[in-house]
This record gives sequence, structure tokens and C-alpha cells, in this order.
Amino acid sequence: MKTKNKSYQPVSPDNQKLISNSDMELISKQHLLEMQSRHTIRDFSDRKVSYSIIENCLRTACSAPSGANLQPWHFSVISSPSVKSQIRKAAEIEEQKFYNDIKKDEWLTALEPFGTHPSKPHLEVAPWLIVVFSERYGELEDGTKRKNYYVPESVGIATGFLISALHLSGLSCLTHTPNPMGFLSKICNRPSSNKASLILAVGHAAEDVKIPLASTVKKPFKEVVSVF
Repeated sequence: MKTKNKSYQPVSPDNQKLISNSDMELISKQHLLEMQSRHTIRDFSDRKVSYSIIENCLRTACSAPSGANLQPWHFSVISSPSVKSQIRKAAEIEEQKFYNDIKKDEWLTALEPFGTHPSKPHLEVAPWLIVVFSERYGELEDGTKRKNYYVPESVGIATGFLISALHLSGLSCLTHTPNPMGFLSKICNRPSSNKASLILAVGHAAEDVKIPLASTVKKPFKEVVSVF
């Protein structure tokens, strides 16, 4: 996004609604129950998903707040079998190195209850992959570099919007973070300003899908929330 400095111009926000407290209670409770039904899965069906659904979810992600509204993200959306195959092969090379690294023993022990392993078939089976890139710097209209602010925070918020939108649309997803991820910039033809943050495999759950029991355990609410 190329921008130039502009003076402050106040405008009224769109679609502001007045909702009663009782209605807000109901809406918030319904949303809580809906989001509590979300689970990360690793076994996908190859059932097709229309791009229009993915686009709507991405537009939701792009509406997220960001530092100085610079929107420092890019989403590479992939359904091509050949490109998905390239990503899987490159990701599994890095995953195998990770699982063979004795220095990662503590980390691997923490992962044991989740049944993870170097093989990543979801990267080909899921109908869509969305690679989320962080834009470390932008470009002004005259071609000079422009600093982006709060990039990890902004991209994290947008990714949260995206995961929520996918779930509320009836889809499942899996966040995948091979390390390092430099191969994604090459495969997706992204500029040096972009750094891959994660891969989202997106689609419908397989009919016989299972999730690890360990993933259903959440910290007690009082342990993660303080009210003053």
C-alpha cells in the first residue's frame, strides 16, 4: 500500500447501532458458545470450498485494526495442487530437521500429547492454504521506504479475525509454522519486505476427524483474567 502523509480529517463511522444491554448479553453469550466449539484439526476432507467464502473471510481479516492503520499484512491464497505440493515438500524438510534436533527435546516433549510429527499431508489435502505475511516496511508514493508500526501485533489481530471468520463460516483450519519459513517467500513470490508468519490450512474436517484430548484443556478463567 502506497500512502502519503495526510492531515487529520474526522468522519462519522458507518453502521453504528444502539443495542440494549439484554441483547448484548445474548449476543455475547451466543458468540462465546460458537467460538468455544472451534477446534484446530489436522485431518481434512478434500471437499471443495468456494473461493468466494475464502475471500469474504479475508476481507474480514483486512478490516482488522493496525498500527497507524498501515495494514502491514499480505495473504497468499493457494489452491493449486502443484504449489501446495511445493510447500509441503519444503515444509517437511524443515520439520524433519526440527524433530531430529536433540536440542528441541523439551519442546518435543511438550508436543507429545498433540500427536504431531514431521509428515504434513494437510498441506496438500486441505483445499486452501493461506500464507500470512508480515510487511516489515511499506513504500511511499515516491518509492521511499516507510516504517510500519506494531507489525507482529497488527498481523496477529488480523489473523485472529481470519480464524474467527473461517470458523463462523463453517470451515476448519490449522495453523502451521515451519521454522525457518523463508521458502514461502520464494514460492509465493513475495518481496524482501515480506516475512512469512504462518500457514493456515483451510477446509472441511474429515468425516473421521479426531482431536487430541490435550487441546480441549484450557486454563481456568480466573488464572488468565484480572479485573480491577
